[in-house]
Amino acid sequence: MKPQNTQMPPLIRSLSARLLVLTIFFVMVAEVLIYAPSIARFRESWLAERIASAHLATLALEAMADNMVSEDLEKELLHHVGAYGVILYKDNAKSLMLSSKMPPKIDAMVDLTRMGVVPLIGDAFAALARGENRVLQVKGRSPRGGQLVAVVLDETPLREAMYAFSQRILLLSIVISIFTAALVYVSLHALIVLPMRRITGAMIAFRDNPDLSARTVIRGERGDEIGIAERELATMHTRLRAALAQRQHLAALGEAVAKINHDLRNMLATARLVSERLVSSADPDTRRALPTLEAAIDRAASLCTQTLKYVEESRDLNLTRFHLAGMLDEVGQLADCGAVLEIAVPRDLEIEADREELFRVFANLVRNAVEAGAKKIKISLAGVDPVVIEVTDNGPGLPPRAVENLFKPFAGSARAGGTGLGLAIAGELMRAHGGDIEMKQTGAGGTVFALSLPGGPHSTGTVTS
Repeated sequence: MKPQNTQMPPLIRSLSARLLVLTIFFVMVAEVLIYAPSIARFRESWLAERIASAHLATLALEAMADNMVSEDLEKELLHHVGAYGVILYKDNAKSLMLSSKMPPKIDAMVDLTRMGVVPLIGDAFAALARGENRVLQVKGRSPRGGQLVAVVLDETPLREAMYAFSQRILLLSIVISIFTAALVYVSLHALIVLPMRRITGAMIAFRDNPDLSARTVIRGERGDEIGIAERELATMHTRLRAALAQRQHLAALGEAVAKINHDLRNMLATARLVSERLVSSADPDTRRALPTLEAAIDRAASLCTQTLKYVEESRDLNLTRFHLAGMLDEVGQLADCGAVLEIAVPRDLEIEADREELFRVFANLVRNAVEAGAKKIKISLAGVDPVVIEVTDNGPGLPPRAVENLFKPFAGSARAGGTGLGLAIAGELMRAHGGDIEMKQTGAGGTVFALSLPGGPHSTGTVTS
């Protein structure tokens, strides 16, 4: 399998660039959310300033004895206010008024004394979106004295002021976004991106050269998640390097065992031929010892064969769907053990597994039970999701030493001359299927093994018997 491309991504696709872009985007979103009430507040303040200017203009009228001013002064006051007309209310009635000769028709009324936050925001955006001019009558209380004043004015100057304010806000938002993004980028680059690059580089170096790269991993002194990741990576590299070294030693040992096994089997074959010649020996003691000698030679040859097979064989599975009871029938036929084998599994139960490997598992369990002295063996269904099969025998049980090392190769045998590979292979095969095998109980009344397979049973489709 070719290694995946693990080169550092280009800048535009790097984590740093994404952080920069996302930070700018999120700050701009925040500015937009802030802009909505800001533009509404700006519009309200602009109109309030016109109300205040109008109130000041009416003071000139109050200074006159007849509350009248000249036409030129009236035009100048209205020009200063930027309005067509000004009305001052006292006791909810019109008291003083400034007005042009031909005031335009009023298009809309704006009462600042009764406007809430949401209507102010809605009116502000409506004013920005509107292209044509409107004549507004704006009523509100003057900031200077609290007098109720109404002003008649054009909306276009207000909209132009709002556009100018929006441009300033946009420019300020861009500056703030870039500045904030730069600060966040530098911080995250130093705190996250650079350590992640070191971790990634260490992983790539370990992939390319496991023997050397583990020595270059620096154990992080940080107390956060990055420091934990660095320390765990260093620990993992150290353990993996030790495991790889052990695996290399085991591989070399396996090659040596294979060579020794080949030579030893030749020696045992020679010893077998010699033992067959001893049948015709005149010495009765020699003939009596001959079966023992042949049994020892057969055990030695079997040990060599099983050891070599355990080292060389793979655990690749060929999954198919089949009836479990049919496969267990074959186990009973091929075992030819002399013990009574009872199969209490539904005949229509279908499972998905490697049929040959699962056959080996049950055959090993049945064979071990018979060799331990069992006279009756029962295979029954104990669960369906996941599928759990129990193998129960009435043998004398397993000794404590065998229980402690039950699934360890060359250590879990309960009888003299056994290799202990049967249950070790069974455990590996069940785990390769995604399941497991465990010994539920053992004693003078017998032993019970439970085998589990992931998923539930199947009841339809084409299966093998």
